[in-house]
Amino acid sequence: MPNAAQADKIHAGNGFIAALDQSGGSTPKALAQYGVPESAYSDEAEMFDMIHAMRARIAQAPDFNGDKVIGAILFEMTMDREVGGKPSARYLWDERGVVPFLKVDKGLEDAADGVRLMKPIPDLDALCQRAAAAGIFGTKMRSVIDAASPGGIEAVVAQQFEIGRQILGHGLIPIIEPEVTITIDDKAEAEALLLEAVQRHLDTLPEGTEVMLKLTLPETANHYRALTEHPAVLRVVALSGGYSRDEANSRLARNTGIVASFSRALTEGLSADQTDAEFNKTIGATIDSIYAASVAG
Repeated sequence: MPNAAQADKIHAGNGFIAALDQSGGSTPKALAQYGVPESAYSDEAEMFDMIHAMRARIAQAPDFNGDKVIGAILFEMTMDREVGGKPSARYLWDERGVVPFLKVDKGLEDAADGVRLMKPIPDLDALCQRAAAAGIFGTKMRSVIDAASPGGIEAVVAQQFEIGRQILGHGLIPIIEPEVTITIDDKAEAEALLLEAVQRHLDTLPEGTEVMLKLTLPETANHYRALTEHPAVLRVVALSGGYSRDEANSRLARNTGIVASFSRALTEGLSADQTDAEFNKTIGATIDSIYAASVAG
């Protein structure tokens, strides 16, 4: 069963969820943004050492705590490592009051029918068992919608809920993330199809079951309001999706009941070359701005 104190924090807490789950594919870009070029590491192991150092620095910043950051999504390697001398998930909850989640997907299939489905996750049961033992509260998995394709969007949502049910079976809360690409011409139409599909699948969940949703900030404010009020939804969070932090915050503040779960927008302005004082001041200001937008709705 999910930890009751953690469930209450996610459901009712004021704040946002930090996305610290860059994968092998997105890590070089995240490190470059942080001021660490690809020439600074010689192989994948060194790359992951450097991204872990960045994540640990964020997690140990004074303002990164449960007063404004209610949760954090971790990459598998982060879960398996330590922050502040403790296993990462335990450190987040015990020392910071931040609820830990785990990214579980293995990346995306090639595009088909206007969408990119998730690749198979063959070791998901074993990973969920390890996650639960490590103190993880929930999981996150991402698909991508690139067009207002009824068949493609239904396939994305059906896959998300099928795997979500498997995760629920391990006592973990899945974050279902069907991301709509922000640059597509038919974004509003895709969002209308997505809302209908998600509502329909939520209605098939057993009574008392709860999931979370992570959605692209919509073209129409409060487009997803019905999802924030659905009895099977613990919380709806929003991804920044490539919007600047200012634009993401502005859009977020117009959507009642939705809080942030930003990745790139969270680390914008941070640099490996900053002193601890500079770094902590920058991440503190970022946390304040994302928190304000999250509680504005």
